[in-house]
Formats: sequence, structure tokens, C-alpha cells
Amino acid sequence: MEGTSHSDSLLSHNGTIITRIQGNRVRPNSTNTLPTFYQNLEDALDIRRASHSFYSVVQNNWQNSDAVDFCSGDILSLGKSPDRRAEFLKEFDRHPDFSIGSSGVRLMDGNHTYLEQTEQEIADFHGAQTGLIVGSAYEANIAVWTSIPRPGDVILYDSLVHASTHEGIKQSLAMSHVEFPHSDIESFRSTLLEILDSQSLVRQGKRSVIVAVESIYSMDGDVCPLEELLEVAREVLPDGNIQFIVDEAHSVGVIGPMGSGLVCKLGLQKDIAVVVHSFGKALGATGAIILGNQTVKSTIINFSRSVMYTTSPSFPFVAAIKSGYTLLKSGCMSEAQDHIQRLCVLFFETLENHPLWPLARERELLSVPLARGWEDRPFQTHIITVSTHQNYTYWLFFHLLSQSLCVFPVEHPVVPRTSNFWYMRFSCG
Repeated sequence: MEGTSHSDSLLSHNGTIITRIQGNRVRPNSTNTLPTFYQNLEDALDIRRASHSFYSVVQNNWQNSDAVDFCSGDILSLGKSPDRRAEFLKEFDRHPDFSIGSSGVRLMDGNHTYLEQTEQEIADFHGAQTGLIVGSAYEANIAVWTSIPRPGDVILYDSLVHASTHEGIKQSLAMSHVEFPHSDIESFRSTLLEILDSQSLVRQGKRSVIVAVESIYSMDGDVCPLEELLEVAREVLPDGNIQFIVDEAHSVGVIGPMGSGLVCKLGLQKDIAVVVHSFGKALGATGAIILGNQTVKSTIINFSRSVMYTTSPSFPFVAAIKSGYTLLKSGCMSEAQDHIQRLCVLFFETLENHPLWPLARERELLSVPLARGWEDRPFQTHIITVSTHQNYTYWLFFHLLSQSLCVFPVEHPVVPRTSNFWYMRFSCG
């Protein structure tokens, strides 16, 4: 595809625009000859098509054309970095007798020294006692929430936590699950007081409240007011039977000392019970790690079915992760991290200085929530959401694609109806 123009790529038979338009066409009577099993599946898909919320796997236009990438998760460009590739291959040279596979689950033959050493190195980097590497951040959140909450505990979660957290909470043993409005400190306080009033075991200090938040929220790109939430938690439950689980999928590699994340940036390592870091974004690898103390790790190993019955990470899998951390710890990614900050500032300055921005904002033709008060933030996040009138979300999306700007539309069922938007992720590549 080298040399392919962006417009040709978009309008080809398998290009983004054609694929999305054709994918959302309902095909009445086209499944009548299919067996019942497939008819029922197509009926369910037709409901998606009728609501224009049918997803298709499309070409990554930024990879095979001259388009500008605003949707890749490779924030630091580590996934395609020659230095990263060289460091990755060095791991094979250092361990020439490595096994390609892992040969079993973690509790049996799947455990190996290289895996344990890497887990401890990552835990040390983030100021945690120990860690457990798993196959993905989704798997990590399922493992955490299906094993950590005990019967009688209460889970208190931010309304915008990730789908994997919601799924894990549904499967948990907690007595109840309570949502509080996104990053609303006073609502968090009032909800905690209601829990304290209604749950005698929590009030007596025999059961815990477990709080689920994200450091940088994947849908809105805003930062969790973690210090303020901790302050309220200590005030309402001074006996310590409230603990936080922080999903740092979008902050690792980007913020904090050497990219260690929000918890480390705020110096809260000793105040957070569990931290989940994803490797599929800024680290340019795959997988995730669950950080905590030995009690947390033992609990997950003993009670998380997704860990107990899953093949453990192989040497190549772990080597990709370790090589990314080697570069982070060396400090050589600081320029890339600073560049992301400069790009975000440039975006906000350009937006505010555009002559049509005041009119577009006044008429609600365009909304960029993070543009409000961006100058007052100590740092910017690389995720920025943009919305327009709901009926025009796809029109604007296609227009941006035609201008060689690759963004991604987010719509129902990922977000509530009437809340469609598209979001951009800035990267240094």
C-alpha cells in the first residue's frame, strides 16, 4: 500500500467510508434462506444496522497512506521505534535458551523466572510491593473485581469507568454496587455517607468500601481528582476500611516521573491498594500488570478464574513489555512525553484563536469540553473529545477523514444515546 493516496484508500471497496456506509445498511429478506441459527444472529445485527451503530473492522488509514493519525494508542511511538525494536531483540540475545511458549497456566508449568523478575522490576518502578502480569487490561480488571471484593463489601465506582470494570463489578461478590457522578467530589461524599448509614458491617469496620476510578478517563480524557477523593474517604471512614483501585491504562508512559503514571506523580503509592497498568497503549506492547502488596497478589491468584485457568505470558510477550520499561527507565522518552504536552497546548491555542470558534461554541455546533480552563491545568492529557449535533457526528467524521485526519467516532452502545462524539489521541509519531 506504500504510496497510496488517502482519498483512494478511503473510497476503495474496503476503505473506511465505503465499509462503514455499507455495513450500516439493513438487508431485508436477505437472510431468509439461512439456517435459524444464523438468521437470529443477523436479526440482532440488523438492529445495530438500523440504528447506524454497526461496527466494522476497517483499514487503519494512517498506516497505509499519508493521513495524520489521531486514533492510534501508540502514544510514544514505541511500537514502531527502532530503539525499542533493538532493545526488544537484545532480550532474546540475553536469554538465548528462551522458550517460545509458556507451556501452561501460572500455577503449574507456566511460571518462569524471567516473568517473575520482570514483574518485580515493574512493581519497583511504580513503587509497589509486587505485581502480576496478565494478558490484557480487560483481563486485569476482570481478575481484580472478581477476586478482591469480599461478600459484604460495597463497591463505589465513578460513572465513567471502563467497560471491563463494569463487567468485573457485575461478577464480583460485593454486597452492592453504587455509582457516583463522574469526578463529583460532593456526590462522592454524600454517597459514602449513605453507604455508612445503610450498611452496618461497613459502619462497624467489618467490611470495606472499594472505590473504582481511572487516572485518565478513556472516554473524556479528563484526570481523576484522586487526592480530593482520598481526602473525603479518610474523613468519612477514618478507620481505613475504604480502599481505592485505580486503572492507569491511559496514564502509564505519559505522565508522572519517567511516565510512571498519576499515582506516582501525586506520590500516592502507599495510599492506593491496587493499580492496573496497561501495556497496549503508550508502552507499545500487549498485556497489563496488577500492582499491589503480596496479599492482593495472592488473592487474585487464588480467586480469579481468569488467572487460574489462563495460559501464562510467554517469554516474547514479556520481553516486549520489559524492553518498553527499559526505555522508560532510561529517561530517553522524556522528549516524546514533552512533545505530547506541546501538541495538546498547540491544539487548544489554535482552537481558541480560530475566528469561528466563538460562534461555533455559542451555537453549540462544536463542543470541546477540555478546552475550558486548559491553561490552569498542571499538565494536559493526550485524549481530547469533540462533539457536534448528534445527527452530524458521522458527517463530521467523514469530512475529517476526507481531509486526511484519522479520528474515531464513539457512539451508542459505547456511550448513552444522544451522547455521540469522536475523540482524538495525540501521539509523538
